[in-house]
Amino acid sequence: MTSPRELWEAAYKGSPLRPGAFETMSGIPLEPVYGPADGEFPGVFPFTRGPYASMYRSKLWTMRMFAGFGTADDTNWRFKEIIRAGGDGLSTAFDMPTLLGIDSDDVMALGEVGRCGVAIDSLADMEDLYAGIDLGSITTSMTINSPAAVIFAMFVAQAEKAGVSRARLGGTLQNDILKEYQAQKEFVFPPRPSMRLVRDTITFTAAEMPRWHSVSISGYHIREAGSTAVEELAFTLANGFAYVELATQAGLAVDAFAPRLSFFFNAHIDFFEEIAKYRAARRIWARWMHDRYGATSDRSLQMRFHTQTAGVSLTAQQPEVNIVRTAIEALAGVLGGR
Repeated sequence: MTSPRELWEAAYKGSPLRPGAFETMSGIPLEPVYGPADGEFPGVFPFTRGPYASMYRSKLWTMRMFAGFGTADDTNWRFKEIIRAGGDGLSTAFDMPTLLGIDSDDVMALGEVGRCGVAIDSLADMEDLYAGIDLGSITTSMTINSPAAVIFAMFVAQAEKAGVSRARLGGTLQNDILKEYQAQKEFVFPPRPSMRLVRDTITFTAAEMPRWHSVSISGYHIREAGSTAVEELAFTLANGFAYVELATQAGLAVDAFAPRLSFFFNAHIDFFEEIAKYRAARRIWARWMHDRYGATSDRSLQMRFHTQTAGVSLTAQQPEVNIVRTAIEALAGVLGGR
């Protein structure tokens, strides 16, 4: 019987590695992985230590600066600054009216237009937002939920108008409506119609957009609303399984869409608890996807997720200490096999 280490070695040998020596500052070589031969290894089921055998030796994590303010032109300028500074992904923040599906000239939008994100009311706004940016070579994340289907349609339309086919587009649509009812509260429609919209975007991207993540199942907002690490993990996984069942009930084979589901977790200040949370999440997801939903592709079993440091852990008094807090939180994400 092939041991876990032998499975890992075979996968690692087939992985392209970044150039350069992997060693300490003293020149001592660093092994790609440490642990007993019968232990768990990255890239090997149930992926407790990470989804890929070579992890960051092949590719560093994508670095996105969450950005969005004022008009589409304002945010387009900021996006280009981020790209020039070395950012290799875009993360789009929309203002409150856009998140709630309200036009900027609506009386309810007064005082909120462009305040905590970019205001998008039309296809023309979306064209201005990404003008001059090659969306075929950079991935784009959009933090949008209730009106996600409409905003996504605008995004695809403007990309194709600019000459980038939908099949080339890579990125993530948050599109996680369940956590809106649980934590963030920016819902527009009742639960069942909202879930139908999520189902339709999963179906569309599975058929038309092989590089696109149709849902980013988000525990971050649940944690920011006051949950514990255990509650964050429980609600997020339950929501993820609900979307799997939603898509399979629509007739999709699990391996046709599950590789394009992603997750978004909070990186909080309890260092070891956070590392354990990430590892437990991957372990539970892999086992349930295989045993309960019949997934066979490794891509369906590997939980890929984004982490963001905890906003609620920061303080207005001693703001410089926030730099230390976020560094510790980010390190937990890395050591958790993010």
